[in-house]
Amino acid sequence: MTIDALLNARSIAIVGASERPSAGRNIIVSLQRMGFPGAIYPINPKRDVILGYQAFPRLTDVPGHIDTVAFCLGNAHLPTAFQDAAEKGVGAAAIYAGGFSESSDPEAQKLGAFITGLSNEAGIALCGPNCMGALSPSTRTSTYLHEVLDPAGVNGNVGLISQSGAICIALASDCRRFGFSHIVSSGNEAVLTTCDFMDYMIADPETRTIALFLESVRDPDRFVALLDRAADAGKPVVALKVGKSARAKHSITTHTGGLAGESRVFSAVLAAHRAIEVETLGAMTEVLAAVQGGRYPAGSRLAVMTGSGGQAELVLDIAEQAGFDLPALAPTEREEVESVVGRITGDGNPLDAWGSGDPNTNYPHALRVLGRSPHYDAVALLCDGMDGHPLDEPAEDLVYAHMVADAARASDKPFFLLSTRAGVFRRDQEAIMRAAGAGGVLSGIVEGLGAVRKLAHWARPPLPERHVSLKATAIATDRATINERDAKVLLAEAGVSVTRECLARSLDEATAAFAKFGGAVVLKVASDDIAHKSEYGLVALNIRDEAELRAAWARLEDRLKAVPGQPVVQGMLMQEMVPGGVEVFAGVNRDPEFGLVLAFGLGGTLVEVLRDISLRPLPLRQGDAEAMIAETSVAAQVLNGVRGAPPADIEALAANIYALADFAWANRDSIDEIDVNPIKVLERGRGCVAVDALIIPRRSTSTQPAH
Repeated sequence: MTIDALLNARSIAIVGASERPSAGRNIIVSLQRMGFPGAIYPINPKRDVILGYQAFPRLTDVPGHIDTVAFCLGNAHLPTAFQDAAEKGVGAAAIYAGGFSESSDPEAQKLGAFITGLSNEAGIALCGPNCMGALSPSTRTSTYLHEVLDPAGVNGNVGLISQSGAICIALASDCRRFGFSHIVSSGNEAVLTTCDFMDYMIADPETRTIALFLESVRDPDRFVALLDRAADAGKPVVALKVGKSARAKHSITTHTGGLAGESRVFSAVLAAHRAIEVETLGAMTEVLAAVQGGRYPAGSRLAVMTGSGGQAELVLDIAEQAGFDLPALAPTEREEVESVVGRITGDGNPLDAWGSGDPNTNYPHALRVLGRSPHYDAVALLCDGMDGHPLDEPAEDLVYAHMVADAARASDKPFFLLSTRAGVFRRDQEAIMRAAGAGGVLSGIVEGLGAVRKLAHWARPPLPERHVSLKATAIATDRATINERDAKVLLAEAGVSVTRECLARSLDEATAAFAKFGGAVVLKVASDDIAHKSEYGLVALNIRDEAELRAAWARLEDRLKAVPGQPVVQGMLMQEMVPGGVEVFAGVNRDPEFGLVLAFGLGGTLVEVLRDISLRPLPLRQGDAEAMIAETSVAAQVLNGVRGAPPADIEALAANIYALADFAWANRDSIDEIDVNPIKVLERGRGCVAVDALIIPRRSTSTQPAH
């Protein structure tokens, strides 16, 4: 089975070909217009000639080899026609009709299973069903349903793979700033999947960037490996994943038969494996346009130049809200700019270079200064223009484009022309920028600068891998949960800092142990059958003497009677009371698609309220723990000290996060969840300590623990 037969065909047969307006006619006309160099075989039992090509009654009547077959006919005729394709030994096929795996009709599902099975048996690389087919301008090959009107205009370096045909239509409708090496509408992915097409495009020299529109990922491990391969090959993968709302997830299940993964986990996987995630087609379009110059910013520090104070203020407002990094102009650079431009306002970024009103002198000078500056990674000039606009002198816009192109030639930074509104730009400006090998033309302050920032993040060197030397621990997978005491023993052996504590099986044992703590203690029920003790009031805090200890013991024993299911109790866990500190949490959960994922955020009950968390798939790379702490805005602010509070021991916290992650990875085959909440992070130099912990072993079947 080879995708080359689909995307670089030497011969194409169209079953259901016709001279009437139809999908079959569109494909033949497209192949003619593209200059397809191979053989075209219309299949129609009622015609001898179609659009100048000899027609054949059936595929088996074609005398030569057939690389690809386009099935432009209804489901009722598919079984016979597809059987002919298998008998003929075709290499690939596209089925456009839907109503197979996504249908509730048993007969439709049976037909889908028949086609899938026959494809695998005969080695047919099947695109679809329920798709638009594939268009490869770079090889002049098409099984795409729509007629290709401008082969040269659609040709480019973006490889598009979409599980939605309508998204292919949307993106291919505007090829002003980039075109496509391949457009693949993968549909239900009964045989060929997104991963198969990614594999092909990573190796394809005509494809520089890969764009993905995803409803589901059918082979997560392979998908992750392909993301790494693409990044290593210098090909950005730009992904838009839908299915984040409950309603969207239901729609996906009924539409393609796929399953939608948890969106935050998927985002973390994309980031960890150097892909670029976008939220809208507009954002995807700007990233694909930003890639065209072939220059990637070395960092996210942006310099924006304007000819208007109002534009500068607009950019500042947007930048503050969007979090763009616009460093102020350095004093020496400001002096150099003002020596020609005259006095500039503000801190020089955005740089209003209108100055004395002579842009032909001021703009080139200011752009040269920004291009040489070590403080910026990319430069953008705000310049609004539109094809056919009715006012002013359109030729002036071309002058500005040449200025930016000249500055780009003298610098190794990417330079961009940027419009203030999305979708507004001129094609002739884009041609000038492309000829200079500059960054390109972007539209919309939010979308355009956002695209540059995303490209900068992609271009950063990957974090180094960490060697996990921990050996797997014997974890009893027949337990509903591993209670706090036993969980802490395991975690402490892996390097996680835990509280001083002991297990008491009687009040006398607890009383004897109390004096050894030398201060206030906490008393908790220890039971594998009770995952969340606080929900049943099975935690007693700040016990300061034996009288309080006895009262707490009695209170917890009484509350145990109200817990359903008669839980088995190992005893009472007595631990030191840890005063002060910042409460954070760290936990590991098994995602059904991508395996173990580590979460970090502000701890205690606030984690459920604020949901200000950072995620990473395991294993962690060097620097991941520190980055996760910094990414959680609330936690990071509190840990660095607020309202006079001393900074917390972030270094110790990072070490504990690594220890937890390494333990989970070493035991990945026997763990489903780990919850360490809270972790108290003490003043810098005093470390941190895990106050509570829970481990849920991985089992095929289990009874749910009490909640």
